[in-house]
Amino acid sequence: MHLGGELLTIGGLFLIAYVLGRLGKTIGLPAIPVYMVVGLIASPHTPWIGLSVQSHTIELIATFGLILLLFNLGLEFDQEEFYGNAGKLLVSGGTYVAINMGVGFAFGFSLGWGTREALIIAGMTATSSSAIVTKLLIELRRLANDETPMILGVTVIEDVFIAVYLAIVSVVLSGDTNLWAVIGKLALAFGFLIVMFSLARWGGKQVSKIFATRDDELFTILFFGLAVMFGGIGDLLGVTDAIGAFVIGLLCGATRYRDRIEQLALPMRDVFAAFFFVNFGLGLDVSTFGEVLWPVAGAIGMTVVLNAVAGQLVARMNGFSIQQGINTAVILVNRGEFALILATLSAAAGLEARITAFAGLYVLVMAVLGPLLAVNSDRIGKLVLRPGRVRKLRGRELAAAQAAAARKAEREAKFAEEIALVEAAGREERENGAPETTPSREDPATPEPVSASTSSIEVPAERPERPARVRDPEY
Repeated sequence: MHLGGELLTIGGLFLIAYVLGRLGKTIGLPAIPVYMVVGLIASPHTPWIGLSVQSHTIELIATFGLILLLFNLGLEFDQEEFYGNAGKLLVSGGTYVAINMGVGFAFGFSLGWGTREALIIAGMTATSSSAIVTKLLIELRRLANDETPMILGVTVIEDVFIAVYLAIVSVVLSGDTNLWAVIGKLALAFGFLIVMFSLARWGGKQVSKIFATRDDELFTILFFGLAVMFGGIGDLLGVTDAIGAFVIGLLCGATRYRDRIEQLALPMRDVFAAFFFVNFGLGLDVSTFGEVLWPVAGAIGMTVVLNAVAGQLVARMNGFSIQQGINTAVILVNRGEFALILATLSAAAGLEARITAFAGLYVLVMAVLGPLLAVNSDRIGKLVLRPGRVRKLRGRELAAAQAAAARKAEREAKFAEEIALVEAAGREERENGAPETTPSREDPATPEPVSASTSSIEVPAERPERPARVRDPEY
């Protein structure tokens, strides 16, 4: 079997991806839309480009990309943060997901493509791209911002939601209409999740023993083999390969080798994920974008508005300002890999063909629009808050003036009291006719007489000294 021509084409595509990626970096674009455009270049539906490669050639490699994307998502899941602040995170993240998911499902249902399709579209529009969110926080140097822990907390809840959502979607996409069969599959899916979450929570030390090797090659083979194997187990159990990869990543993240696994897995994820996004682009047909143009425009408008509302609501729940709510919204508005994963699953299940075009165009636009909004969040805040800020500043100036007047009156009353005391001491001294004495420099214990000119009061010699304050050793 001669693969020289296809290998040459794929290598050329990745070189094109490098060039376009470098150009995209200059304007702050993430890699996902770049890889999708590269896939479009080689798509058999766009012969005018002059390149062509069959999707099945890289389909298996693309599946590895999907598995490693979900594996790393589980690996990076912050279990300590989740279990330590579960109540607060569930309220904040749950509110964000519920708003986007609920309206997204209504929007998907209004398209008339079907109930299962509506559930898929709701998932596409409801969850942020954790990869783009994390990358933007780092590149925009916002990791130290007050609202960043809240943003990361929302992404943690989104990860939990993705696990539960995929378990439900896997049953829905199976197309089984028998009630007991559906209940059985749901029980199996949630049982699988509960077992793996329990192992990740309490079995980390035991699982760590499996990874006890210093050889990086064997170590890499081990976790990659586990990711692929659990992807297969998930698919055989009917809960999709994606959720199988996610839960084994979750379990590996509970071991003491998490940082080492992450260090070795990230380059692999980036390479294989590039194949996944390129492969998705190969399946896109530009001529079908016209059929989904208005649904995509509606989804984009809905996503931006819902994130603006949810961002402000979550920020207010956590005691943050309107500007911090805007920062939250423009970071979490980014959509990416999960929408494409759902489109891949729906295509495999034989759902509405337009979902693939919908997801492709939606992600292409959102992956470009999201970073642009994030970069200009301060300008957006100034534009939105300009009328309100004037009123707010006037209120602050009035409050500041009132506080200054109160402090001035307090100081004047204090000064008047001190002057009265000094004058009273001077009168008493004159009435008694006590001669003024100059204290000896050698005797510091001799009380110093105070005159009105020095604005101080004579301290009686018989007054006992205040005992020295013992400092708390804790401080």
